[in-house]
Amino acid sequence: MTPADDTSEVSTPHGPALVHVHRSERPRGALVLGHGAGGGVGAPDLTAARDVGLEQGVTVVLVEQPYRIAGRRAPAPAKQLDAAWGAVIDALAADQLDGLALIVGGRSMGARVACRTAASSGAIAVLCLAFPLQPPRRSGPRPTRIDELDLLTVPTLVVQGERDPFGMPPGTPRRTVARVPGDHSLRKDIPAVKAAIREWLRVVLGT
Repeated sequence: MTPADDTSEVSTPHGPALVHVHRSERPRGALVLGHGAGGGVGAPDLTAARDVGLEQGVTVVLVEQPYRIAGRRAPAPAKQLDAAWGAVIDALAADQLDGLALIVGGRSMGARVACRTAASSGAIAVLCLAFPLQPPRRSGPRPTRIDELDLLTVPTLVVQGERDPFGMPPGTPRRTVARVPGDHSLRKDIPAVKAAIREWLRVVLGT
């Protein structure tokens, strides 16, 4: 992963989180992204989003949740994830991202956290990479997490692999769904991932 301009710990109610800040020289906004349940901030789609953000004049922050910093493989409960994320957003907004329009998001689990907390964070938009809409196909009913996406009242981009076993969310007037080649990893066509994020950021930022 490309070294961050600044990496530091942020205190949260559930232990320290780690933030990797990649600064734009003259930022027009900030993009804060969280990782998936089983991976870190070096995931290919997260680094693609970071690169596009910097290209578009956006400061990008990649956030590692406290459970990963503590060396645990299994993610913390949703309420703990949300509380830790909220503490990080508050700390960043009061310091390094002060005055910047805030876009939040993440990969898979990180996207879910960003959706659930978007209203309280004051985000102007949400970026979801590989949103895990439903558990992979199995016998019996498949619960859906569409309500987490439907909570959002701001422009939203979902970048989803065409063969993602977690399903394909529907688009709405406010929610853009970009279908790209590949599965939940979004590794197959990184240029397509970048193109979708680039086009959406231009609209969100008014360029």
